[in-house]
Amino acid sequence: MTVLQIDSSITGAASASRTLTQAIVDRLGRDDVVYRDVAADPLPHLTERGQDEHILDEFLAADTVVIGAPMYNFTIPSQLKAWIDRILVAGKTFQYGANGPEGLVGDKRVIVAVARGGFYDEGSPAAGMEHVETYLRGVFGFIGIVPEFVIASGLAIGPEQREESIRSALGETVRLAA
Repeated sequence: MTVLQIDSSITGAASASRTLTQAIVDRLGRDDVVYRDVAADPLPHLTERGQDEHILDEFLAADTVVIGAPMYNFTIPSQLKAWIDRILVAGKTFQYGANGPEGLVGDKRVIVAVARGGFYDEGSPAAGMEHVETYLRGVFGFIGIVPEFVIASGLAIGPEQREESIRSALGETVRLAA
């Protein structure tokens, strides 16, 4: 079983999403982990000149993909978007059929660790500004995957809230790894 770990936070060791992705990977207990840090080693933005086939191959070869997705300005980091642009490929991860788009990658597990400075849960005043979980559900659903989420919210509220939120999210990683 191969695990592909994608980190996209620019905050290094202070990153809550990196803490969560590492905890998830550790709990999965796999020896075969491929690691990609798209913040430290960013992919160029997509152009007409072709794909980075090795990025798509890396994604397709993984049984489980663990993604760290911090919320920056209400959505994912552009570095993560550049990676996603490499894995959404017509004829390889999706196709258009008589009934519309069809995902071709439904046999893969995707776990996303989301880190948010505020509260964006349904019913909260800022819920309409949440474009990390909703975007990633749509993207992965388009290629046939139902992603799982571990979410740490309210990280910028204060140190106690940050600690509690990370502790709670780490507890969720135990459930996901079971």
